[in-house]
Amino acid sequence: MEKRVVVTGLGAVTPVGLGKDRFWASIKDGISGIGEITKFDTEGYECTIAAEVKDFVPGDFMDKKEARRMDTFTQYAVAGARMALEDGGVDLGRVDKDRLGIILGSGIGGIETLESQFRVLIEKGQSRISPFFIPMMISNMAAGQMAIAFGARGPNETVVTACASGTNAVGDAFRVIQRGDADMVITGGTEAAVTPIAVAGFCSMKALSTRNHDPRGASRPFDGERDGFVLGEGCGILILEELNHALKRGARIYAELVGYGRTADAYHITAPAPGGAGAASAMEKALEDAGITPDRIDYINAHGTSTKYNDQFETEAIKQVFGEHAYKLAISSTKSVTGHLLGAAGGIEAIAAVLAIHEGFVPPTMNYTTPDPDCDLDYTPNKGVKRNIDYAISNSLGFGGHNATICFKRFE
Repeated sequence: MEKRVVVTGLGAVTPVGLGKDRFWASIKDGISGIGEITKFDTEGYECTIAAEVKDFVPGDFMDKKEARRMDTFTQYAVAGARMALEDGGVDLGRVDKDRLGIILGSGIGGIETLESQFRVLIEKGQSRISPFFIPMMISNMAAGQMAIAFGARGPNETVVTACASGTNAVGDAFRVIQRGDADMVITGGTEAAVTPIAVAGFCSMKALSTRNHDPRGASRPFDGERDGFVLGEGCGILILEELNHALKRGARIYAELVGYGRTADAYHITAPAPGGAGAASAMEKALEDAGITPDRIDYINAHGTSTKYNDQFETEAIKQVFGEHAYKLAISSTKSVTGHLLGAAGGIEAIAAVLAIHEGFVPPTMNYTTPDPDCDLDYTPNKGVKRNIDYAISNSLGFGGHNATICFKRFE
């Protein structure tokens, strides 16, 4: 018999605040974390805005010497995990470390280190490259450093499925516990890609909003005037735990994770499949896995990137899966204030879905002012609403045609 899996701890490093409480308060109130890029000179860039993490001091969460040997995406992950463990009341001295796993998502990994060391190579030569270059850059090192920091000797993996990475990681961690391979898994996603080459690359693709004069209004999912996504950074970490293990230690339980679906579009390297066929299939599989009918879902934390086709096709996918119930659902895209955290998006959005259930509150989609006839569902425009939520899903869709959906329920 498959084991039940619950969420017992949450940690966040985000553009709208550090820690789950500040993150959630900002999400609920629609407070934007988007502004002018400060990490590098954006002169000549078509897009000059991003959602940067503010007030993050690595030394507050880890040894300063060790922090210097980590890329920023790893620092975020270690800090987020420490917050989640503290939030979950986890006493690592009483946990079987052989059954403590880490499954993390990151779409890009240590691109900041890659860029900086490439400049060293060009300007100073190969002999000046840091011996820590490779260990700092590779995408699995956030999970590796977390294992070292917390002594986690159980399953340890990194999922790389572009913008679906965080959600796939949470879903894969769910499966590991269901099978009985671990009692507890630290999971989620992390990313730190607000760098010159990453922003230039997305600009070249025409994927980013160019509403530079109005940073806080630039990310406008499902709105008729949306013109691209806003790049964000940070991490979202969840503690998933086998139910009896959590009950035995008296853990607070935020919600239960009950379903997971993942599919591939097999269509295009960046564009979603027309009509959202792959996204619809992922949602259907998550509902089937949870053993519920579509009308049981109360809330969807949408992928909602603020790009033309993503928002249109995700809307069509929701209609395909939910039929008339689609118009009764509460939907929101928290990317309207956090920007798009790429591989970390699924981590922070899973936290938002869990807290929506836990508190009975649907966070808003900000900047929704101009209706789009192709996007005609209830996106909770501009103001959050209190609502009893028994079941919620969170969607993530990634370049390469990766689709992932996870389903949470109120714990009973």
